[in-house]
Amino acid sequence: MTDTATTVGTPAADDVDEATNKMAVGALIPLLIIFILGTLCLQGFNLVFQQVGADVGAPGQASLITALPSIVLGIVCFIYGSLGDFVSLRKLVTVGLVTLLIGSLFGFIANYFFQPHLWTVITARVLQTAGEQVAGSAYLVVATKYLRNSLKVIFFGLFTAGYQLSAAIGVFAAGLLSSLSWQFLFLIPSVTIFFLPLLLKNLPAKNGNGKKSRCSWLHGLRSGDSFLTLFFSYMNWWLLLISIVLFVGFAVYISKAKAPFVTPAFFRNVRWIMAISLIALFYFVNYCISPFFNAIGHDVYGMSTGQVSAYIVWSFVVATVVGTSSGAIVGRIGRQTAIITAGCLMIIGFVGSALLIYSGFLVLTLMACVFYAGAGLMYSPLIASVLGTLSKSESGRGVGINDLVMNVTGSIGIAIFGGLMGAKALSGGSLVGATGAAASYSNLLLMGGGVLALGVVVYLIFRKKIYSVVE
Repeated sequence: MTDTATTVGTPAADDVDEATNKMAVGALIPLLIIFILGTLCLQGFNLVFQQVGADVGAPGQASLITALPSIVLGIVCFIYGSLGDFVSLRKLVTVGLVTLLIGSLFGFIANYFFQPHLWTVITARVLQTAGEQVAGSAYLVVATKYLRNSLKVIFFGLFTAGYQLSAAIGVFAAGLLSSLSWQFLFLIPSVTIFFLPLLLKNLPAKNGNGKKSRCSWLHGLRSGDSFLTLFFSYMNWWLLLISIVLFVGFAVYISKAKAPFVTPAFFRNVRWIMAISLIALFYFVNYCISPFFNAIGHDVYGMSTGQVSAYIVWSFVVATVVGTSSGAIVGRIGRQTAIITAGCLMIIGFVGSALLIYSGFLVLTLMACVFYAGAGLMYSPLIASVLGTLSKSESGRGVGINDLVMNVTGSIGIAIFGGLMGAKALSGGSLVGATGAAASYSNLLLMGGGVLALGVVVYLIFRKKIYSVVE
C-alpha cells in the first residue's frame, strides 16, 4: 500500500502520449487564467454582499447574493463535468465564455446605470457563475483525462493556487471598489472572451464515448438545491418540504430512466460516498471566512471594508503559495498526512479566531492565514482521493459531482452562518467573555471549527476503506 501524490485515479500503464499531454498543457494555462478572473467576482461579492444588500434595500436576504450563484455554480460544475464524458469541450467552453460575457455586461449596466436591485444582482451573478465555471470544470476534465499522471497533482495544485489567487485579488478589488462603486466588479471577467480562439485551437474536437445521456433530471436536482438554500435563508418549512420532494423525484428518475448521466450504481460506490462526504464537511464553511472577518472588522474594530481587505488579502496570498506547493508537499508526506494536516490547520484558524477575537485584527489575520494555509493544502490530496475511487470513464461525472457537493454545501453553509451573522444571533455570551456582536461572531467561528473537526474525525474513520483498492 502506498500513499503517494502521483496515484490519481489511473495507473501509470494508462499514461497518455506526448502529443495529448502537450495539447492538455496548452489548454490548461488559459483555462486557469479564465478561472482566476471568473472566481475573482465570487470572492469579491462574497466579501461585500452585506454592503450590496444594504444598497439594494434587502439586507436580510444579502447572503443570497453568494448562496444562489453558488448553487448554480455547483449545478453547472456537474453539467460541465458530466458532459465532459460525452461531448466536445470546445462547445462547452464557447457557450460558457459567451454566457460569462453576457452576465458581466448585464450586471454592470443594470446596476450602474439603473437603480440596483437584489434580483438584477443575483441574475447577473448567476449568469457570470454559470459561464466562468466552464473553465474550472474543463480544466479538471482535461487534467484528469489528457494529462500525464506525473503532472496531475501538480496541475491540481496549480488549480487550487489559482483559486486562492483569485480570492486574494477579489478581496483586494472588492475592498478598493467598495468605497467607489461595487458595480465595477462585474466587468473584471469580461476580458476572458479573448481567450476563446486559443482554447478552440488546443481543446480536443471530440470528447467522451459518444453515447447520449439524458440530463433533464438536473432541473429537479437544481431546484431541490435552490429550495434547500432558500429554506436556510427564510426558515419557511414549506421550502424544505418542496426540496425533499424534488430530491425524491430525482432519485426515482435515475432509477427508472434508460440513460441518465448518473445511474444508481454510481451512488452505490461505498468508497466514493465516504470520500465525497469529506468534501461536504471540509467545504461547508468555504464561503464564510471573508464575510466573518469583514463583519468583525466593522462591528468590533470599527474598520471599513477597504481596511479589512488590506489585512485579509494576505491570508489568500498564503493560500496561493501553499496551493502552488501542495503537489510537492503531498509528494513528500503523502495524501493521508496532508489531508489530516490541512484539516487541523483549518480548525486552528477558526477556533483560534474565536478565542482571540479581542486580541487585535492583526492576530485575527494570522489566524486567517493559518486557515487558508490548510485550505490551500487540502484541495489537491482530497480531490485526488475522491477521484481515485472512480473509474476513468466516470472521471468527468466525478469532477462534476465533486464541484456540485462543494458548492451546494458551501452555499448552505453561508446561508446558515450568514443569516445568523446578520441577525446577531448567539450574542448573549461566549467562552472568551465577549458580549454583543463579538460574542456572536466568536460563537459562530467555534461552530465552524466544530464542522471542520467533524471532517477530520470522519476522515480518520473512513480512510482505510477509501484507499483500500487504489492503495
